[in-house]
Amino acid sequence: MAVKAPWFGFLLLVSLWGMSAPALLLRRLREHIQRFQESSSLNPAFGLGQGLGPVPKQGWLEQPLDPFNTSDRRTFLQRYWVNDQHRASQDAPVFLHIGGEGSLGPGSVMAGHPVALAPAWGALVISLEHRFYGLSVPAGGLEMAQLRYLSSRHALADVASARQALSRLLNVSSSSPWICFGGSYAGSLATWTRLKFPHLVFAAVASSAPLSAVLDFYAYNEVVARSLTQVAIGGSLECLAAASAAFAEVERLLRAGPAARAVLKEELSACGSLDLTEDQGELLGALQALVGGTVQYDGQAGAPLSVRQLCGLLLGVSGNRSHSTPYLGLRRAVQIVLRSMGQRCLSFSRAETVAQLRTTEPQVSGVGDRQWLYQTCTEFGFYVTCEGPRCPFSQLPTLPFQLDLCEQVFGLSAASVAQAVAQTNSYYGGQTPGATQVLYVNGDTDPWHVLSVTQDLGPSEPALLIPSASHCFDMAPIRPSDSPSLRLGRQRIFQQLQVWLKDIKKSQN
Repeated sequence: MAVKAPWFGFLLLVSLWGMSAPALLLRRLREHIQRFQESSSLNPAFGLGQGLGPVPKQGWLEQPLDPFNTSDRRTFLQRYWVNDQHRASQDAPVFLHIGGEGSLGPGSVMAGHPVALAPAWGALVISLEHRFYGLSVPAGGLEMAQLRYLSSRHALADVASARQALSRLLNVSSSSPWICFGGSYAGSLATWTRLKFPHLVFAAVASSAPLSAVLDFYAYNEVVARSLTQVAIGGSLECLAAASAAFAEVERLLRAGPAARAVLKEELSACGSLDLTEDQGELLGALQALVGGTVQYDGQAGAPLSVRQLCGLLLGVSGNRSHSTPYLGLRRAVQIVLRSMGQRCLSFSRAETVAQLRTTEPQVSGVGDRQWLYQTCTEFGFYVTCEGPRCPFSQLPTLPFQLDLCEQVFGLSAASVAQAVAQTNSYYGGQTPGATQVLYVNGDTDPWHVLSVTQDLGPSEPALLIPSASHCFDMAPIRPSDSPSLRLGRQRIFQQLQVWLKDIKKSQN
């Protein structure tokens, strides 16, 4: 049932606190890049704002809050978007863009590679916002009693229900093949939708999908370190050494006493005392996320820095090398990133972080920090650490430090988080999910590719690893500056879909 949203107009989409836990700086970067790319695409060429073409349609589906309990009659409103400007017929393919841990706007059906593929097949393009994110937040706030209805399994049930409801609402033929697209966590959801509902979804393209849940994601920073040495994207061994030296200087200043910490607080825009070890962990974690995020989103439109630019700052290439140090380069990188994202603070005190994450009113937690932390605590882990010998950054924050957030915010023990991660892999199959007609796409620069599928699992489970490509880069809007390897990767995505869609035509005929 499609209905209008009642009170969702009052939901604020911007966090009133700015940064939260260090790893969530990556969320801020992703949201910033997504907004930039969507706003850049919503121009007269796409028919928005000038009346030159169709505007994407926003709709709402009434979904069961608990799809696994038929006696529970409570519902919530889930937002979706529709772009039918390329739709050729009622039996044309449907490209379903599945939302992940954030808001979905009109750009989700107007921009990006999945949308660029639509004209070739006259496809209808739909996007579905994830429950508890964006404007699809059930009434009643974000208390623990409500969050028990937030999980990937609930999200998959929503996709299945929406696929059937939207088929009726949009007059989609029963012979129309539905193909799911998703990036990052949503790429995992695309895979799992095909795995659990093969009768509803014909195929899936999973971009940068971390299919394997992991408690201690130490491999993230190992890939970051390796990518900082890659000449093809502007890295070098000298750059990696400079990054390590910059972090060593930050740690030296943290140990040097109150006066040095006060200076460091000012220079690195830390909005909170640095006297406690836990607050120092917040700052060091945020700095790691800044460097990691630069690698993760290298080369993408809207990214504040590229690896080439970061290495230039750390090595003093853009100025007078004799008067520059890696630490000064890191300071400049912090200033550039904060200014680009419109943020004042790189980190807060641990107490402030916990207070923000405990807030249960949706208008304060609109960007989804509390919700995503809950999912990491109850399903995925994904806690980035730097305690291994190959990590060039600070060993703070440690795994126990990060797991303690689950305890402080939700009362969930470290043992329960570890058990939840194991159960997720058991339920979905980790990096061997067994879903057919799924194309796994990754970039070898992206730290998340190590949790995905990068080699063919079989004839109907192909994998594509794009050299020098970052996180979900294949899904980004096409640009003239795109590398030859990225263009070739997108061509291979097109060719794979062509094979699958030809096969279904043959079977129908």
